[in-house]
Amino acid sequence: MSNIKALNWRYATKKFDETRILSEKKVEVLKQAFNLTATSYGLQPLKMLIISNKEIQKELKEFSYNQQQVDSASHVLVICIENKVDEEFITNYFKRVKHVRETPEEILKPFHEFLVNDFKTKEVEEIEAWAINQAYLALGTLLTVCASEEIDACPMEGFEPEKYDEFLKLHDKNLRSVLVLPVGYRSDDDMFSKFKKVRRPLDEVIIEVD
Repeated sequence: MSNIKALNWRYATKKFDETRILSEKKVEVLKQAFNLTATSYGLQPLKMLIISNKEIQKELKEFSYNQQQVDSASHVLVICIENKVDEEFITNYFKRVKHVRETPEEILKPFHEFLVNDFKTKEVEEIEAWAINQAYLALGTLLTVCASEEIDACPMEGFEPEKYDEFLKLHDKNLRSVLVLPVGYRSDDDMFSKFKKVRRPLDEVIIEVD
C-alpha cells in the first residue's frame, strides 16, 4: 500500500473486531516503530506500555470515559513520559552514543555538558511540557506505521491519566501516562470506516515558497 493510500485507509477506529488479535510480528513492528521515532536531542524521554490482558483493558475502559475501543481492541498502547529527565538520564544517553557509534569522549563532551546545564536551568513544568511534545511525535509515528501495516488504531487524549497512573502503578516506574492508543482490526459493522475523509483543500493548508 502506498503511503497516501494507507493514510486515506486509516481512520480513528470506533469499533474493533474483538475476535481478531494482532500477531506477535505486528506487535514487534509497533515496538520498533516506537523506539525509532524522532525525539528532541534523541533523548527518548518516553516509555510505552503494551496491554493485551482483557481484564486490565476492561478496568481501563472505566478510566477512559467508557470508550469501547479500550476493552475491544487487540492491544492498548499507553505512551508515557519519564518523570525525571536529569543529569543521570542525559549521561546515560551519551554513554549509549559512545557505545553504539564509538564516538570519542572529547567530541561528545561539549554537547553533553551543554544539555546537562540547559536542563538544569529548566523548570519541572517546562521539561514535562517538552517530554509531552515527544509523546505526540511518537504517536504520529505509530499512526503512520499502523496505516502502512493495515493495523487499525484510535488515538485518545480522552482518558483520566491520574487513574491510569494509579491503576498501572506508573509512579513506581517513574512514569506518567500521556496518550492512549488502542490497536487491532476494525469491525465490519463500524460505519465510520466507510466515511470519506474530511480535510481542508490543499491550497488552504499548504504554502509554497519559491
